[in-house]
Amino acid sequence: MECELWPKLYALVRSVAKTQKRGRGRYSDLVIVLVLLWAALHDRPICWACEMRHWKTTRLRPAVLPSDSTMSRRLESPSVIGLRKAIEQRARDFGEAPLIKILDGKPLPVGGCTKDPDAKRGRSAGGMGRGYKLHAIWSDRPFPDAYEIRPMNQNESNVAKTLIPRLAGTGYILADNQYDKNPLYELAGLHRHQLVAPPRKKRKGLGHHKHSPHRLHALELLNRPFGRELFQFRDTIERSFGNATSFGGGLAPLPSWVRRSHRVIRWTWAKLLINAVRIREHKRLAA
Repeated sequence: MECELWPKLYALVRSVAKTQKRGRGRYSDLVIVLVLLWAALHDRPICWACEMRHWKTTRLRPAVLPSDSTMSRRLESPSVIGLRKAIEQRARDFGEAPLIKILDGKPLPVGGCTKDPDAKRGRSAGGMGRGYKLHAIWSDRPFPDAYEIRPMNQNESNVAKTLIPRLAGTGYILADNQYDKNPLYELAGLHRHQLVAPPRKKRKGLGHHKHSPHRLHALELLNRPFGRELFQFRDTIERSFGNATSFGGGLAPLPSWVRRSHRVIRWTWAKLLINAVRIREHKRLAA
């Protein structure tokens, strides 16, 4: 899998880097990002990718590699972060913005005895856990339309308030019942999207307080065949998260060297990009 994906990753990063202003330093931003991706693709720490002997399987490599300390310093520089954002946007812009988008979260747990102060205890798969969570709005495009990595204790509906304003175009946002909140319906409507989330089972009615017209419309939709058919598309987020973890080099549980928020964000970005390149290649071959 690494041999197949690396040439595509290398070409994507190189093409985007040509359009960006070069950062200061001995090593270009292109080299810094390539080393990060090479480590993530092989599920190894960045210090591993800083040794030339670990690049023998490819000719697509930098002539000179930075040290581990240089990588730590440069990865959080504004120019490298800007290049990463430009690369993810290029990966995301594969086709038009789709009409249907799905909102959900995926736990990124760490061990219960971790010393990571940023990893918090919260709801995970099958119960409580400790770590982080990937919050994403995902459509059928290779890269999430919007995403955030937050500590596991942060409420998913609150994080959604930062994701919805980033959406382009118009359409429907499908979510589960924990997102069934009037402020989220209003926010989605403000950004030309209709949120559709089923009401919580404990609620017996609408109550006596004022409701967003967007929420009332969503409830009306779910009582009609079109709305029920539409909501069935929500299962695609499970496939999106599942596909991102189901191949060598994918988004597996966080390894022991990926701790603290900034490292988790970088690692998850690299894994999402690797998955996006894999999806683009599969779609190209299918076409």
